[in-house]
Amino acid sequence: MLSYLTFTASAAAAQPGGAPAFLIGILPWLLIFVIFYVLLIRPQQKRAKEHQAEIAAAKKGDEVITGGGLRGRVTKVTDTDIEVEIAQGVRVRAVKSTISAVVKPNAKPAND
Repeated sequence: MLSYLTFTASAAAAQPGGAPAFLIGILPWLLIFVIFYVLLIRPQQKRAKEHQAEIAAAKKGDEVITGGGLRGRVTKVTDTDIEVEIAQGVRVRAVKSTISAVVKPNAKPAND
């Protein structure tokens, strides 16, 4: 009988602390999510927006690099396609979304 009373007394004492214990248990998970958002998700979304704006702003005369690694000068731009001259008289059409970078004309090569 004594053990039964001890058990019920300890169970009754543990019930009111359930909500704060739950919050303390979930707090590390919330902290991990916030850290992932700030360090990984948000910068990736920002970079994706900048890349989309860069591609949308590509115009005739810009130098671009395609997803396949071809580098050339833009000769024609439409809504979904872009025409790139990769050599004198050699022009290819590429889907705008496959452009990986718009190269700045005054950028120095990496090996100089």
